Amino acid sequence: MTKLALALNVGDSGRAVEWLDRVGNRVDCYKLQMDLFGRGGPELVRQFTRRGAGVFLDLKFHDIPSVVASAVETAAELGVAMLTVHAAGGSRMMAAAAEAAKAAGARRPLVLGVTVLTSLDEAELARVTGCRQAVVDRVTALAELARVAGCDGVVASPVELPAIKQRCGKEFTVVTPGIRLEPAGPGDDQARVMTPAQAARAGADWIVVGRPIYGAADPLAAIAAIRRQLEEGR
Repeated sequence: MTKLALALNVGDSGRAVEWLDRVGNRVDCYKLQMDLFGRGGPELVRQFTRRGAGVFLDLKFHDIPSVVASAVETAAELGVAMLTVHAAGGSRMMAAAAEAAKAAGARRPLVLGVTVLTSLDEAELARVTGCRQAVVDRVTALAELARVAGCDGVVASPVELPAIKQRCGKEFTVVTPGIRLEPAGPGDDQARVMTPAQAARAGADWIVVGRPIYGAADPLAAIAAIRRQLEEGR
């Protein structure tokens, strides 16, 4: 069954804890990203983990291998369930992250390689990399690099899910942002999106949802609707 992570793009740590109070275990994990961590720091993570909430720490570590290994070690000490590193940091960096996670023993977090951001389309990817390449080819190449380096999975748009599973195996975890309850409109800042049911059918292990939940008139009803879609997509 595809699991659900709530992306807490809510501005400050006080509001984040309010959402934890409101939602509780209706979601499988809470994603804390750079802006929220910058305001709440490690203590915010501890507030979630002390209450038994799973934390997906999305800081996208990208540095030399020894620095990233130390960052993963610190994140594991906080008790996070999952964390991210940039796959573009290379195989040595990702291997160091994976080894640091394994050294945490029972507190071992899943290490996920970030492939191509869902805000990028093929034209923007070409401007970033300096060469023309289909997004799916870039994503699957980075996913394979992450798998060989020892990462547990990757973060990728749902559009690339089938290609990743085919290349890296069904057991390789894929976490997918870019989830919308309805097709994206022209003002959306993510270019490659799917509905929860579509992502589940494509093989997503996790979906990450933010605005469709915290922007809803009834967030708990929105979570229930997403759960129904995930069930339908099995």
